Amino acid sequence: MALSKPAAAETDVDVLERLLRARHSCRSFKSEQLPDALIERSFAIAQRTASWCNSQPWKVIVTRGGETDRFRAALMAHAAAHAPTPDIPYPNEYRGVYLDRRRECGFQLYESVGVPKGDKAGGMKQMFENFRLFGAPHVALIHSDKALGPYGAVDCGAYVANLLTVMQALGIAAIPQAALAAQSGFLHEYFGVDSERLFVCGVSFGYEDDSHPANKFRTTRAGLGDVIDWAG
Repeated sequence: MALSKPAAAETDVDVLERLLRARHSCRSFKSEQLPDALIERSFAIAQRTASWCNSQPWKVIVTRGGETDRFRAALMAHAAAHAPTPDIPYPNEYRGVYLDRRRECGFQLYESVGVPKGDKAGGMKQMFENFRLFGAPHVALIHSDKALGPYGAVDCGAYVANLLTVMQALGIAAIPQAALAAQSGFLHEYFGVDSERLFVCGVSFGYEDDSHPANKFRTTRAGLGDVIDWAG
């Protein structure tokens, strides 16, 4: 994955903005394994994430080598035969602007891979790519302490956001996946994680297959006027 070329005399905030603008959710990966040192550096930097009372509730399972393929095969078989069992409940619904944004992303993805509107079988096949980890050679599974409740999950979200930005800076492609945490029952059993931990999400990562059409589209972001109510 090629890094965007830095401009002359960039400030720290310029670099951060460039990384955030360049980052996107990768939906097709090369099979090449990442060097261990590169993976470890990613997670070491992300460990600097701020958290409520410095609780640092995240714990992470990271697959490497043949274990990714073993996990991928087992997860796909399970997801094909079982209903989701998330530790953290799904949203009650997407409505209004949140539904609009979700649809925009979904329509862009389906159009990019040639799934026409109304093709439920094609849409399901593309959705199932989540459980194939989009072909990624590695996956990170993030879980939190049950007793910390929503605050632990929020802290894990901050951790994931920082991890994605760090990976972008290091030339690593990634995609955060709620779909993996929807199979929490399986994850607990497969990795021997007890019920006092809650799976929050997964992050598949590796080198991007930039020739794949699913990696060609980009989502939009709301303007400040849509999200901020200024007081004063």
